[in-house]
Amino acid sequence: MNLAACATTQLTIGNGIRAVKIENDVLAATILVDKGADIYALEYKPKGIDVLWKSPWGLKAAGQAIQTSFASEVAWLEQYAGGWQLLFPNGGAACSYKGVELNFHGEASVVPWQFTEHRDGSMAELRLETRLFRSPFRIQRTLRVEQGLPQLVIQEHITNESGEPIDYMWGHHPAIGAPFLSEHCIVDTGARRVRVDAEYVGNNNPLPLDARAEWPHVSTVDLSKVPGRDSGLRDTLAYLTEFESGWYGITNTQLGFGVGLTWDTAMFPHAWYWQEMHSSGGFPWYKNVYVMAIEPNSTIPGNGLVAAMRENAHRTLGAGESVETELRAVFYQSRAGIVGIDRAGAVTRRPEPGPGA
Repeated sequence: MNLAACATTQLTIGNGIRAVKIENDVLAATILVDKGADIYALEYKPKGIDVLWKSPWGLKAAGQAIQTSFASEVAWLEQYAGGWQLLFPNGGAACSYKGVELNFHGEASVVPWQFTEHRDGSMAELRLETRLFRSPFRIQRTLRVEQGLPQLVIQEHITNESGEPIDYMWGHHPAIGAPFLSEHCIVDTGARRVRVDAEYVGNNNPLPLDARAEWPHVSTVDLSKVPGRDSGLRDTLAYLTEFESGWYGITNTQLGFGVGLTWDTAMFPHAWYWQEMHSSGGFPWYKNVYVMAIEPNSTIPGNGLVAAMRENAHRTLGAGESVETELRAVFYQSRAGIVGIDRAGAVTRRPEPGPGA
């Protein structure tokens, strides 16, 4: 393969999981087509670093967790190998809706997807499609890279194929981990406010329940600074809100690069802010996990669709209606953080201090 070209490659990884790798000269993404169309790896080629977290228990064979647990949260976590999930049509706790249980974090993240590959020398696309079983939604996703651009473009189109209105939550769950994630990381975002979850007590949660604050400080905690894997015990769930524009960046100032997302706030007006840092004992983390995620989402709080409906925080698609959106994952070089990512993926960097500063 021409190293400057864009390409797709079919793979079998883990316990027989089919995957497709899509790449250009700057980045490579590995997508699990047998399991939720998860973005399992997202590598910044100039540094040779995959920024996405991987669970200690790794990939299970397709469907294995569903067969070994009757609790959907346990089943989801058994299958959770890390990476980046699409959460739809539910987020957070399982709930009963229209005569069926909507599983923890939604069906889209566990079902297999059909796919086709499209490429030429300067562009490659992976087109994915699935029809959910428990909800009447058809979901189409296109992941695209272009030569020379440090961006993974994600387009999603969702259709309600039923004859009645159907409610939903819609979000993305990109979990960031070491070696990229460290105490040298800082978080920048277009959010202006933070709302702490009202129920998530956690094990070492420094945030007052249901607190409201201006980004980045909540009580004595600066959420823009990431605790180190050896120094910080933290277990938090909060929500970033009131976005001037939909973006965030996590910059490793020691490594000199960062990764960010940009999205349409009309579709995703919030972002869940989750950290699990050697804090929670017992299943599934056993105080052995160092991970965080900032998750664009249609809905808060993250406690399941029915809970969101009680607060009128959900979304609804009418019979036969469709909705679509686009996100971009963007790599950039910086040792001082950023002040913005526009909808086209262009990054505005914070000026770096001069010598001796």
